[in-house]
Parts: sequence; structure tokens; C-alpha cells
Amino acid sequence: MPAPDCRRIVEVLADHDRARDFSTGLGWRVDADVSTDDRYRLMQVTPPGSPASVVFGTQVTAAPPGSADGLILVVDDIDTAREALTSRGVEVGEPFHDEGGGLAGGFRIGDAGRAPGHDPERRSYATYASFHDSEGNRWILQEITERLPGRV
Repeated sequence: MPAPDCRRIVEVLADHDRARDFSTGLGWRVDADVSTDDRYRLMQVTPPGSPASVVFGTQVTAAPPGSADGLILVVDDIDTAREALTSRGVEVGEPFHDEGGGLAGGFRIGDAGRAPGHDPERRSYATYASFHDSEGNRWILQEITERLPGRV
């Protein structure tokens, strides 16, 4: 049996067309848009330059719409990524980092453990920003400028 494709994210949504408009408004490529009946619809999109795709649709997951929290988008420059998103009408929060100085500032429920601004040392993996998509799912931008040893 082949290994699952870990490069796909399943996004939960309430309105397929609204989510499509949001994603394509970000400049994401539509890889597939399939429906088999009135109830099932699936779409796969890929952000520019990304090896990962996002799958969303109706009857794709049992999770309630808008319940995905902390979907990660890796960027090499958080300020450029924020500017690109805001220029397309997306409200993106200010950069933040882990108040304890660790690398996990973006991986907590809500705003717990966050300190405002970029990581003081501008370390790779340590600066984040977040936004919500058209369906209420929360996305996290994580700035990675240099890969840690052993990371792909």
C-alpha cells in the first residue's frame, strides 16, 4: 500500500465557490475541481512555488466548516508574505514570536505564549503571523530562512 501524500492539507469550508474565489484571489493554482453529485465537491489548489497542495470541498471531511486551526504556510520573508496577502485584501495579523524564546510560538491555541514582533534574533522558524480564510479557518505564516540540519 502506498504511503499517504503528506503534502496535502484538507481545508474545511462552508461555501465551495467562496473558498475557490478566496484561494484563486491569492494567486493559487487550481489543480482539480471535481463534483460527483449535488452533495460532493472537491477542489485542490497549490500556492505559487509550493510543493504542497490544499484540498477542500463538501463531503471531504466530517470536521465542521471553519474548524481548521493552525494550517501552516512556510515563507522565506514574513513581511513580504504579509504585504502580498494584505494587497489582495486579506487581514493578516502582526508578526509574533514565542515569548519564552523557543521556536513554537505559532503552535499554540489562540494567542497564548505569543510576544509581539519578529523573533529578536531573527532566527529561522521563530517568527509567525496569522490570518483567517473566507471560511474561518486559521492559517499561520512561519518564516523559514534557513533549514535546520536534517530538515528537507
